[in-house]
Amino acid sequence: MNHPPYPKPNTHVTIRGLDKTFAGQPLYQDLNLDFPRGKIVSIFGPNGCGKSTLMNMIAGLIPVDRGQILFDGKTLAETTIGYVFQNYRDALFPWLTAWNNIAYPLKRRGMKAGAVKKRVAELSEMFDIRFDLQRYPYELSGGQQQTVCIMRALATEPEVMFLDEPFSALDFEMTLFIRDKLQQVQQATGVTMLIVSHDLEDAVFLADEILLLTRRPTRVAEIVPFELPRPRTAEMMSHPEFIRVKAHTLEVFKREMAG
Repeated sequence: MNHPPYPKPNTHVTIRGLDKTFAGQPLYQDLNLDFPRGKIVSIFGPNGCGKSTLMNMIAGLIPVDRGQILFDGKTLAETTIGYVFQNYRDALFPWLTAWNNIAYPLKRRGMKAGAVKKRVAELSEMFDIRFDLQRYPYELSGGQQQTVCIMRALATEPEVMFLDEPFSALDFEMTLFIRDKLQQVQQATGVTMLIVSHDLEDAVFLADEILLLTRRPTRVAEIVPFELPRPRTAEMMSHPEFIRVKAHTLEVFKREMAG
C-alpha cells in the first residue's frame, strides 16, 4: 500500500504506516492519518476497536510495532503534550493539594516559584475556579477533580492535548461545564485536541472532525466534519446540523457493528 507522501495542509499530527498487534491479533495495519492543527478531533468506534490504544500510541504511552508518528514534523520527545486520563481519581496525586497537582509538571521542568504561581493563577482565572485549590483531591467533587486534571494537563501550554473519555464519570451539569471550558481553552490557546469518547453525543458535540473507526482489524470508516460555530452551547443539541451529523455518525457506527 502506498503511503500518502505528504500530510494534508494544516496538519499537526501525521501517522504513517502504523502497525499494532495484540495477543497475536492485528489491531492496526498500515494506518495512515492526518490530524488537523488547532482543531478538536473525536475518536469514536465499536467497543474493543482500539480507540484509546490509538490515542495512547500517539501520546507515547503504548509502543507501536511499526510506523511513524510526527507532530509538525517533530518527534514526540520534541513536542509538549498534555494528557487527561479517564479516571481522575487515579490520575491526581492524593498526597498533594489541588494547587500542587496543577503546579507539579511546572516544578518538574524547573520553573521558578514566582512563575509557577503566576501560571496556576492564570489557569484558575481561565477556569473561573470557585473552590479552594489548597484542598486535597479526596475533599473535592468528581467534577472539581476532573477540572484540576485538565488544568494540570494545560499547565505546560501543550501543543497537543489528549483526553481519554473525559466525561465518562461526570454528571450532566458537570459535563456541560467541562464542555464549555474545553471550548474556551481551545479557542484561547489554539491547542490541538484529541478526545476519545464512547458517548456519541459527546463525540459529536465538541468535535471539528469525528474519526470513525471500524471493528478489528481497525481501519478508518469515515472522517465526518462538523462545522457548527463555537462556542457551542447545550441548546445546539437541537440544531438541525447537530442532529444530521449525529444521525450520520450513528449510521456509520451501526454499519460497522453489523460488519
